[in-house]
Amino acid sequence: MRTTHITKPQEVTRKWVVVDAEGQLLGRLSSQIAHILRGKHKPDFSPSVDCGDYVIIVNADKIRVTGKKMDQKIYVRHSGWIGHRKETKMKDVMKRKPEYVLTHAIKGMLPKNNLGRKMFSKLHVYAGPTHKHEAQKPEVLTITNL
Repeated sequence: MRTTHITKPQEVTRKWVVVDAEGQLLGRLSSQIAHILRGKHKPDFSPSVDCGDYVIIVNADKIRVTGKKMDQKIYVRHSGWIGHRKETKMKDVMKRKPEYVLTHAIKGMLPKNNLGRKMFSKLHVYAGPTHKHEAQKPEVLTITNL
């Protein structure tokens, strides 16, 4: 009898990777990072187990978008009180917190449950070229825009 192999959480091996976001397109980079965080690039992927790797993104402030998204894309937040909806354009968010743009895009591509939140905790985004995870000896991963 043949059975499908389901990876157990203690069998998962994780590694650390560094991705340089300079000049990359936001959506294409985000989808590939979500793929790595989920672990779908591994042969022993199981949908119900967190199989993904740790991802460090540097130079998040140098990300690119196409079209008029900098002026037209709007990030919305709400306090819960009546009339307290706040809208912020992408260009203003990029000036204040460029890491948020990438984390928001990647978080939307992960599962919306406990497993997705666990995967999202393995993402580290930095606006500049330096990061504080040198002790983990991360590998450099080059992502090309297709």
